[in-house]
Amino acid sequence: MTRGRVAPIMTDDPFENMLAQMDRAEEYADVDHGVFERLKHPERTLKVTLPVELDSGETEVFEGYRCQFDSARGPFKGGVRFHPSVTQREVEALAGWMTWKTALVDLPYGGAKGGVVCEPKDLTQNDLESLTRRYTEGIRRMIGPETDVPAPDMNTNPQTMAWMMDTYSMYEGHSVPQVVTGKPLEIGGTPGRVEATGRGVSIVTERLFDYLDRDLSNASVAIQGFGNVGSNAARLLDEAGARIVATSDVTGAAYDPDGLDVAALGAHVDAGGLIEEYVAGDPRALPEDRRTSGGNQWDDPDRITNEELLTLDVDVLIPAAVEGVITADNVDDLRTSAIVEAANGPTTVAADEVLAERDIQVVPDILANAGGVIVSYLEWVQNAQEFSWPLETVNAELERRIGTAFDQTIDQYDRKGLPDLRTAAYTLALERTASAHEYRGLFP
Repeated sequence: MTRGRVAPIMTDDPFENMLAQMDRAEEYADVDHGVFERLKHPERTLKVTLPVELDSGETEVFEGYRCQFDSARGPFKGGVRFHPSVTQREVEALAGWMTWKTALVDLPYGGAKGGVVCEPKDLTQNDLESLTRRYTEGIRRMIGPETDVPAPDMNTNPQTMAWMMDTYSMYEGHSVPQVVTGKPLEIGGTPGRVEATGRGVSIVTERLFDYLDRDLSNASVAIQGFGNVGSNAARLLDEAGARIVATSDVTGAAYDPDGLDVAALGAHVDAGGLIEEYVAGDPRALPEDRRTSGGNQWDDPDRITNEELLTLDVDVLIPAAVEGVITADNVDDLRTSAIVEAANGPTTVAADEVLAERDIQVVPDILANAGGVIVSYLEWVQNAQEFSWPLETVNAELERRIGTAFDQTIDQYDRKGLPDLRTAAYTLALERTASAHEYRGLFP
């Protein structure tokens, strides 16, 4: 049942979408309006020009950004993405979402985000290293273990973080592992970080089913995106008994109503394979003892589009790719019972209004994908203490923290009779961030 209604806002701008989400929550949040207006503006955004000599011998000039949105609760924290669609507005929106995410899960951080406009698949490994080091040098005066701590994001990984850490450390004259998180284990990374975001998505999905008094066992799940987050969420939900009926990459989606062989698909993708090859039965995706010349022997999925995946009749839809995929144009076609947002900003405000009217529960991104920043925080703490924890400790702390945030969001939603879970999550995040601003005051 719809608990409240606001006029839908039509926008394709991720920053405007983030501001609209804030506006929806303002009437329910105990926040001074003057402080609320301050929270709408990033503290600073840096644009850097990055000339890089490529392996081809050509010199290409890239653009990069780093936005630091709010530091009232602690050092800035946020990922770095390499993608052709990176813009300043996108980076600022992502930094804002990170601010609310860290506040919601009660970490002593503010929000930041970085990005470089590039197509990683067109670059060699040497090109990517040169670009990463040039970008790190460009933002070096902004970052630091007590000021701004980058992490992996779309198309970046532990190797990227290793290059960033090394570049920063060379200028400092000594190793500074805590300047970034998501590093390889050998140089200060923590076990559990790579799969942390996907694990968090899995935990939150299980919590949602418990809240709705529904059985996750054999529930149908469609996951748009089979990168790091989507693949780990698929694996863990599959282990929990759910039926992963569809997933996708840029080449399209694989769909099997009886459930995909998640392990075989994961092995195929880990080996560099694509969804279109898997659907076609590329034998490279099979274990050696199951390979035949007859093609696909472990699964019989259909090939559908990413757009069709969104409209499948499933128990839960998990968008785990890019922002802005659920919009006013396609929301009426959705047939899912619930949505868990593994991607940042996948749902527009206009679509949110329709989903609320249709009683489709949406676990918002600032809660659902917070596992990554929680374990990044644990890595940062371990680096600062020069003491490491075993995987079991990391996973237990991740589950405790994201579970607490889920319970607090549900309590806010039920107790205040809020329109949806996103509004509940935002009221908590805005109140915590605003409280920090009020205690600290306005300087000078």
